[in-house]
Amino acid sequence: MIYVTLLICFLATVIITPFIKRFAIKIGAVDNPNYRKVHQKVMPRLGGLAIYIGFLIGFVILQPDSPYVIPIIIGSFIIILTGVLDDLMELSAKWKLAGQIIAAVVVILGDVRVEYINLPFNGELHLGWFSIPLTLLWIIGVTNAINLIDGLDGLAAGVSSIVLITISSLAIFMGDVFVASLGVMLLGSTLGFLIFNFNPAKIFMGDTGALFLGYMISVIALLGFKNVTVFSLIIPVIILAVPISDTLFAIVRRFVNKQPLSAPDKSHLHHCLLRLGLSHKQTVLVIYAITAFFSVGAVMLTMSTLWISVMIMCVLIIAIEFIVERVGLVSSEYRPMMNFVRRVKNASRRYG
Repeated sequence: MIYVTLLICFLATVIITPFIKRFAIKIGAVDNPNYRKVHQKVMPRLGGLAIYIGFLIGFVILQPDSPYVIPIIIGSFIIILTGVLDDLMELSAKWKLAGQIIAAVVVILGDVRVEYINLPFNGELHLGWFSIPLTLLWIIGVTNAINLIDGLDGLAAGVSSIVLITISSLAIFMGDVFVASLGVMLLGSTLGFLIFNFNPAKIFMGDTGALFLGYMISVIALLGFKNVTVFSLIIPVIILAVPISDTLFAIVRRFVNKQPLSAPDKSHLHHCLLRLGLSHKQTVLVIYAITAFFSVGAVMLTMSTLWISVMIMCVLIIAIEFIVERVGLVSSEYRPMMNFVRRVKNASRRYG
């Protein structure tokens, strides 16, 4: 039944999206080009509404049984409302953040939170009251991370799809029916929208879609982690390595340049790849490939012994640093690892 629901959510979103496109144009929910954006013409947004409707249809069909259902439905509605209002009238950063906090608090009150962390050798670290701010930070952080990578046709939808495939597959493998159901419903809806959003896009998901996807992915990952047998603390972080790293280095850039955190720039991962000479479509596919690489690493981590896990983690950290330096994610001068490797090579030639 779960795979049938995947197909139904996909087809429903494919059917609904053209209607949402016409509706967005009619009410003026459009994205105008400017110096920060890659697209060169006015584009309808609000496409996230199609993803949301497709997701709700999946809910009606599967009717997943869990005490988390009502908090998730209420929280997702709040985040969708926040996104719709932003797509219509461009809310200020503080109002968008307020909507995200309210949506996060709803699911936290519904007992969706990081209560303890798995430690090596079967240990556990119970967080107590600290679980509430940590969970709030996780939900808001992932929500904004997905929102920040929504800068090219099909980028956020494709990256989210790869993340959802990974989370859903792990949940199915571990027998977590509820997490698998949520992941599959959201995956089908996102893939259905991606048909219209991949380059050249016919409609954007807007903040309606980016906030909704980020919010739901953060909640689904939390639920998987809450069940412990599916995820350890680091697994969802690795699966979401691309949007999380992009966000963290954006914060670093703003701190170094003494800019406010909400200040826009054109130095995100996709901007850097475009500057290296990649086309719009090539950039999106490269980021898909990077996301898939880290997702495979996360899956391997769940099946490895402690020391193999440490080796995998080292490889992934080196990979992140290499990508950051190669594309100039912090700055064109920031290349400590590449400079170190160059010095080692030069020294080996000199004394070899």
